[in-house]
Amino acid sequence: MYIYQHNDWPHFFWDNEILITLLGKVRNLQGKIIGNMETVGFNLKSKSVLETLTLDVLKSSEIEGEILDPEQVRSSLARRLGIDILNSIHSDRNVDGVVDMVLDATQNYEKPLSSERLFNWHYSLFQSGRSGMYKILVGQWRDDSSGLMQVVSGAMGKEKIHYQAPDATVLDKEMDLFINWFNSEDKLDPVIKAGIAHLWFVTLHPFADGNGRVGRALTDLLLARADGLSQRYYSMSAQIRVERKEYYNVLEKSQKGTLDITNWLQWFLNCLLNALATSEITLHKVLTKHQFWINHAKTGLNSRQILLLNKLLDDFIGKLSTSKWAKIAKCSPDTALRDIQDLLNKNILYKEASGGRSTSYSLADIDKKY
Repeated sequence: MYIYQHNDWPHFFWDNEILITLLGKVRNLQGKIIGNMETVGFNLKSKSVLETLTLDVLKSSEIEGEILDPEQVRSSLARRLGIDILNSIHSDRNVDGVVDMVLDATQNYEKPLSSERLFNWHYSLFQSGRSGMYKILVGQWRDDSSGLMQVVSGAMGKEKIHYQAPDATVLDKEMDLFINWFNSEDKLDPVIKAGIAHLWFVTLHPFADGNGRVGRALTDLLLARADGLSQRYYSMSAQIRVERKEYYNVLEKSQKGTLDITNWLQWFLNCLLNALATSEITLHKVLTKHQFWINHAKTGLNSRQILLLNKLLDDFIGKLSTSKWAKIAKCSPDTALRDIQDLLNKNILYKEASGGRSTSYSLADIDKKY
């Protein structure tokens, strides 16, 4: 028996005593992050929002198995937010579509939800009218003409049905109910409301495809309302990607359970708490990078050095060696060695303990210096 088949659907209930402490921790950390960001300048706020939204778009798509180009996503977001970035590149239409949806959800969080708005989001995800090789209904509720909407895994002939959505014939009524609740319910804490909305929407599974991405956009919209601002400094989608296996497990159990959604909300709040904790680390990195370049505003550096230092300040994978420097900077090994030696002399880099052919270099301890 699925959750929507219960007589009292969709009258969800939960145990406030179990959730109250967890909700308090979430609200406290939300306030702390927002408070810290209020103390920095406009440019740094903009950069932090850009990095957060880039991660959000990338990871929300990645959950569905779609890998987007990070630089295209970043460039598309920057253009729409009016942020100047170096080396902006052209972005594909499918990238711009996801970006448009996420920005409408977060920048226009105060606007009411409507079926038309949801249809516009869906169209932005599937502008070609296709999901991969298959033609799908776009900008309208699914019609189940190709069969019941089911979440299935396993090899052909050995499929396991994890979930079956409500029949398409009830979607007009069900979505009207959901949208009316979304716009009128003002007694719930917005964070709790975000958790309920996520479960409710993906349970209805109203579209032929893209329900997960639209559902996460709705979550972002309500979390923006909870924060009371359009600037996003943490990504729920990125954390769901990290906890994807547990997410699908608790979602399946909730959709096959009763209208008591305490366990779902408990997981949702824990996931959000983890997202906020991760954000603190990410924002610290942004602030550190910003301070690094303030301190070195008058340091003589060439374009290759600036390129590699920015990579080291972000998420450089592996160890930096002379050969890696040469490859990334597109220069000779001798030039790379001279660049590195110059940074060693300026105490910006240091040579790691291992020597010889495996010599590698790292940034000086910026946490202590900045």
